[in-house]
Amino acid sequence: MRAARSLHSTPLLRSHTTSPRVSIATARIPCLQRHAWPAQRRTFLRNQQSSGRAVENINVNCMRNESYEYYVRRRSFMLCGAIASSIAAFYTAYLLYVAVRNPKKLDSGLPDKLDPFTTDAGSKRKTVVHDADGREIVPTGNSVVPVFPRLLDLAIGAEEGQEKVNGVEYTLVGLGVRTVTFIGIQVYMVGYYIATQDIAAIQARLVKEINPIATTLVSTEKDTLRQALLHPEQGEKLWNSILREVRPRSVFRIVPVRDTDFHHLRDGFVRAITARSQGDNAQFGDEAFGVAMRDFKSLFNRGKVPKTREMLLFRDAAGRLTVTYDDGKTGMGSIGRVEDERVSRLLWLNYLAGKQVASEPARTSIVDGIMEFVERPIGTVAAMVI
Repeated sequence: MRAARSLHSTPLLRSHTTSPRVSIATARIPCLQRHAWPAQRRTFLRNQQSSGRAVENINVNCMRNESYEYYVRRRSFMLCGAIASSIAAFYTAYLLYVAVRNPKKLDSGLPDKLDPFTTDAGSKRKTVVHDADGREIVPTGNSVVPVFPRLLDLAIGAEEGQEKVNGVEYTLVGLGVRTVTFIGIQVYMVGYYIATQDIAAIQARLVKEINPIATTLVSTEKDTLRQALLHPEQGEKLWNSILREVRPRSVFRIVPVRDTDFHHLRDGFVRAITARSQGDNAQFGDEAFGVAMRDFKSLFNRGKVPKTREMLLFRDAAGRLTVTYDDGKTGMGSIGRVEDERVSRLLWLNYLAGKQVASEPARTSIVDGIMEFVERPIGTVAAMVI
């Protein structure tokens, strides 16, 4: 009897041991509910249901809410990812834009070992290439004005005699971009040229400034000169003496990279000249300087200046300022002259020296070009170029 009872009780034990497994599985899903129905007796239409069997009910509303919350979370996550990706893409594009629009240095960054006039292995040289016509050009790093000519052959600034027939050759010293406002809107590319025959005089003046008995500067002396040229006060004093005493013939070549007008250019020039003339009434407070400034302003009473139109500012051996412009119709022509050398000197200092300059990249590039002059023996640069 006991063995029989044990045999009959075995299925009941199995049914009780399996029921907790079902309850654990269903407990993990909140929308599935397990109900234990009361025992029912068998009828002729329905079988008897065991008392330990569980029945699961599906809560459709609960599942719909969970599905909605899942897709809301998924959408929010994807939206955050899209926003982050857009920010990263725009920032990368901005960095590329700055890198492309920023003017590059004239130096190639490689030592010129083949040059016999190089005094040190780390000397840098301009990146000079040739165009389809064989002319030497220098890349600017700007997409609107991509190149500047290395040499300019101009009749303005020539003296009487054979030189006036052949014109004057001007050599590019440095270039850069002029920007305005705090976001750096580019206005024009500017390059500084010096008459090739006057380079020797500048060489001698700069070399004697650092070492009175030298004909060229070594590496440490070049660093001293560079620091002096970049110093706000020393650089302005040095360039002021060069412009007043040496008076090399030179040209600033200005090419707009966006459409502008003469009045906008005039306002920038006048502000720079006025700022540098203030505080020195003994030198710039006379009536003649005021008349010269009125003459200078009258040169720019004109209209629009489309981009890529060339403007040249000449300073001759007497310090007189001559402005020429290419209107695209009649070609390059003079639009006027200012006799007082103080106007051109102050305008030149606006690019060459001081606490604030019109274009810091141009000033740095010009200083790099000056370093090429002083590392060679005096007079050899002009002889090599000519």
